[in-house]
Amino acid sequence: MWGMSSVTTEGIRVTVKPAYWPERSAPESMQFAFMYTVEIANEGPEPAQLRARHWLITDATGKVDEVRGEGVVGKQPHLAPGERFEYTSWALLRTPFGSMRGSYELVRPDGRRFEARIGEFALTQPHALH
Repeated sequence: MWGMSSVTTEGIRVTVKPAYWPERSAPESMQFAFMYTVEIANEGPEPAQLRARHWLITDATGKVDEVRGEGVVGKQPHLAPGERFEYTSWALLRTPFGSMRGSYELVRPDGRRFEARIGEFALTQPHALH
């Protein structure tokens, strides 16, 4: 399984590093928590502002949860060329492994909108696959 993902769209690089979160998990109750740290870096020549997020969270049974919302962690960061924004969030699955992917909606100063892809990454409880 792939541990992290990194995808660049129109100069915006989105890197995600997931980790199992044992303190928030209760395997006996079928609750498996995963933290993920996201870095959004503007490696292109134009500024952009992150407006919205869209996640698809898939568990081991194939069930997909769709999450849409404004911004990330309550913010809609502006990224000038060369700037980056990092945040950590978490997700709860009912299976010990699954995956996440999605996109961020960004807008340029001239009002042009585009989707920056978030590449798929695995959520895996250590030793769950043995």
